[in-house]
Amino acid sequence: MRRLNVALAERSYPILIGDGLLSRADEILAHLRTPRVALVSNTTVAPLYLEVLAGGLGKVGVGITPIILPDGEAHKTWESLNLIYDALLAARCDRSTTVVALGGGVIGDLAGFAAATYQRGVPFIQIPTTLLSQVDSSVGGKTGINHPRGKNMVGAFWQPKLVLADTDTLRTLPDRELSAGMAEVIKYGLIRDLPFLEWLEANMEGLMARDGELLAHAIERSCANKAEVVAADEFETAKDGGRALLNLGHTFGHAIETGMGYGAWLHGEAVAAGTLMAAELSRRLGWLAHADVERIRALLLRTGLPVRAPDLGAARYLELMSHDKKVIAGSLRLILLKALGAAVTSADVPQEKIVAAIAACCGE
Repeated sequence: MRRLNVALAERSYPILIGDGLLSRADEILAHLRTPRVALVSNTTVAPLYLEVLAGGLGKVGVGITPIILPDGEAHKTWESLNLIYDALLAARCDRSTTVVALGGGVIGDLAGFAAATYQRGVPFIQIPTTLLSQVDSSVGGKTGINHPRGKNMVGAFWQPKLVLADTDTLRTLPDRELSAGMAEVIKYGLIRDLPFLEWLEANMEGLMARDGELLAHAIERSCANKAEVVAADEFETAKDGGRALLNLGHTFGHAIETGMGYGAWLHGEAVAAGTLMAAELSRRLGWLAHADVERIRALLLRTGLPVRAPDLGAARYLELMSHDKKVIAGSLRLILLKALGAAVTSADVPQEKIVAAIAACCGE
């Protein structure tokens, strides 16, 4: 088992990575206020993993209230959030009850937002079951739901007490979901860890073949990168860089997700296409060479990710991007690449260059 720490003073917490961790009820029990949890999952993950998790917790005397939601990004809504509240109230859960998220990023975000707001805040544990959630969304305390006008526009910062990433769950992950998660893994290499990017280029075939040791290393390296960034800028308030750099490709990607309808493109797929847009824009600003952009494209293609964005039209992209959370005082801040392994935040990019980059990356 690999163990990392997210250093946030009195709110610090461990990240555990390894196989067979769902049965490690002792690790979970150590982070409970009382032996009672509300276990939030979905109709896809619960039949696969709820029994083993609940069985282990039951053996150490932990009472469980299961809350099973429909699966998919389309259900990351107020309606699903209210289903969690309804179940918590019906079971008379109090402030000592720990909400446990068993699932991918949608479940983690929903359960975390419910934990942040139910009775003004209850403890929360993340048990991510997809590659994307294990390397990104389960770490750092961002929770929330989608709004028809923008992704993740309603939410809260609420740090978990524990992140437990069982790599065994990746064995049942569909190939498309594995590829989607790899977009976030590649992101860490692009924004701040060039040696990791080079390692990914050398090992991508083994990763996509689900080699356990390679995946565990990739998850650990990704989480270590994110933990460092979050510890330095938890609430994404740094004026230059900071946590915002983790959003490489996300401003374009969120526009794709919203514009196409939530769930049509997986988050990682949209981020991959958005990353190519950001790279192309960086090239047009004179920061990346054409060979750098092609290097990124080649790596994404090896994972099976899309490298062409849907042609929503430049005007629609700009409209959707104007709702991005990184817009400050009407100015859109974009995460771009000064070089491979070095991301920057830029708020003064000429609109005509943004439009040109969008056009170059859209369509067949």
